[in-house]
Amino acid sequence: MRLVRRPDDGRGIFPGPCVATIGTFDGVHIGHQRILERVLSEARARALPSVVLSFEPTPREFFSAGEPPARLTRFREKFAKLDALGIEWFFCPPFNAGMAGLVAQEFIERLLVDALSVEHLVVGDDFVFARNRSGKVEHLHEAGQRHGFSVEQVHSIVEHGVRVSSTEIRQALRAGNMQRAGLLLGESYSMTGRVVDGQKLGKVLGFPTANVKLNRRASPLAGIFAVRIDGLGRESLDGVASIGTRPTVDGIEPILEVHIFDFDRNIYGDYIRVEFIEKLRDEEKFPDLESLTTQMHIDAGQARTILAGL
Repeated sequence: MRLVRRPDDGRGIFPGPCVATIGTFDGVHIGHQRILERVLSEARARALPSVVLSFEPTPREFFSAGEPPARLTRFREKFAKLDALGIEWFFCPPFNAGMAGLVAQEFIERLLVDALSVEHLVVGDDFVFARNRSGKVEHLHEAGQRHGFSVEQVHSIVEHGVRVSSTEIRQALRAGNMQRAGLLLGESYSMTGRVVDGQKLGKVLGFPTANVKLNRRASPLAGIFAVRIDGLGRESLDGVASIGTRPTVDGIEPILEVHIFDFDRNIYGDYIRVEFIEKLRDEEKFPDLESLTTQMHIDAGQARTILAGL
């Protein structure tokens, strides 16, 4: 998949017409996948490239600078998921004051017509766009008649009476309901990142950890989890992980710490994927390191039992 980050005003940056969709696609959940499947199907039928148009930062992050929503997928993870599905182009211009100020007609002409030369556009049934979310699907149909592109709406997926959405998944993760989150995502929730150097406190306590920066302004998860780790060999490895600020040692920055069972190798700099299987408990502050170590043994035992039963 090819990435384009800057709109090329008026001249076109893609090789001719395309089939496209627009959205945040945070999590690339099963509802998103239904939209993307339609994009890919139409692109094949029309012998045109498939394009996803999204923005970085997300519009919600831009408008809620003080308390941004927790991201399900950071940029690199979203790119990898779209690539794995077979999307050919990822058009992800920066979302800034200029982009936020575009009215519906300007948005359509600048991005869909001038930049993409879109021939067919696929959107969700709740899609809105442009300044103050004033752009509706009716605007797209009207513009399509003028500029020669067609518009298709895809219905949302409903699970147990609830529409599948990134917000619903965030709520499931916040509640520690990993099974529900996995159902809506189509796979277990995971995070990826490069292993970085840490304080090595875990090693001192007998629980060496692989530390991974979250690379998110807000995390959708917090607590202690039974996990599986990919990226360190052919087979997945079992472990226990913590996401939080480490209050027992007065930590400040949230971080993902992963203790891999029966593993002793230097993996600094390696890129790993951590799959969250089940939440064990919330993070808490212990009176001393001895109490913390005792609880870590309990957590590790619970995680081993859970993972052995899968």
